[in-house]
Amino acid sequence: MAVNTAFTDACFRRPTDYTPVWFMRQAGRYLPGYKVLRKKHEVLEIAHTPELAATVSLEPVDRLGVDAAILFADIMLVPMAMGVDVKIVDAVGPVIDDPVAGSQAIERLNAIDASDISFLSDTIRLIKQSAKVPLIGFSGAPFTLASYLIEGRPSRTWIKTKRFMYAEPALWHALMDKLTRAIGIYLDEQVHAGVDALQLFDSWVGCLSPADFRQYVLPYNRQIFAQLNKHKVPRIMFGTDTGAMLADIASVDCEVVGVDWRTDIASAQKLLPNKALQGNLDPAVLLSGWPVVETQTKALLDHVPSRTGFIFNLGHGVLPDTSPDTLKGLVDYVHEH
Repeated sequence: MAVNTAFTDACFRRPTDYTPVWFMRQAGRYLPGYKVLRKKHEVLEIAHTPELAATVSLEPVDRLGVDAAILFADIMLVPMAMGVDVKIVDAVGPVIDDPVAGSQAIERLNAIDASDISFLSDTIRLIKQSAKVPLIGFSGAPFTLASYLIEGRPSRTWIKTKRFMYAEPALWHALMDKLTRAIGIYLDEQVHAGVDALQLFDSWVGCLSPADFRQYVLPYNRQIFAQLNKHKVPRIMFGTDTGAMLADIASVDCEVVGVDWRTDIASAQKLLPNKALQGNLDPAVLLSGWPVVETQTKALLDHVPSRTGFIFNLGHGVLPDTSPDTLKGLVDYVHEH
């Protein structure tokens, strides 16, 4: 099957005929088909059912005309495969009733075996049977997963995480080491099943200072990307509010760095001259009417110094109230601009 390679070409900083587009969280909560499925199935049930997860992954490709599909999954699948009991609570997010608080909890975390995530491999194979665009696999990064495990639920302050990191450095590094090895296996299996690119999401790392990022997080991200180099697929590092960390992220062995709307694209290109860039329209713009969407998108595209090695995306995930028609219009506009 002929596959549109604009996305992967841009990842490797090859010239493309137009700017490729995909959206974080494009497979999920704003889609009409997904909303129908959610009336009958819980999020984790969909993620564990290959036929349902494949359907959700492919819907935005057909509906929006994006240049890449992303696997419908949840970042909490890694902790779950390690034996953690996770619930997804509507309007809250992932909830862990027994969060990590000491050495015993870390010791109880299991190593991942390929059989633990066979459902994910089946989903990937189903998507690849019909997808005409590259498929992106992903995982949460060690810091973000560690934060969920320690906080027990989404946080705005990450106080428990930081206190654990500062007060128990040996336990922190033991936890990060276990998560790093599990994520490596998790992403390896996705490539073996057929994904064409990989993204590591560090959604919460922006809460740290650059110095703490360098000491407590960066070595583990580097380790994951170095391990994935053998696959020769594009590797994307994405974190929110990481503008002050980009000089350090430049040292990560990845092809692409995603940036959120807090970071100026032109400045990011100067700090990351050897990386493709992905980003970075504020998702809230899409709730503001088409004239605003067009104005903001044009300004962003006009501000990108070089389109070679640039992938248009949002600065974070698609918001639930976003209109699919607006997203479709945005894809068409970027392709034509």
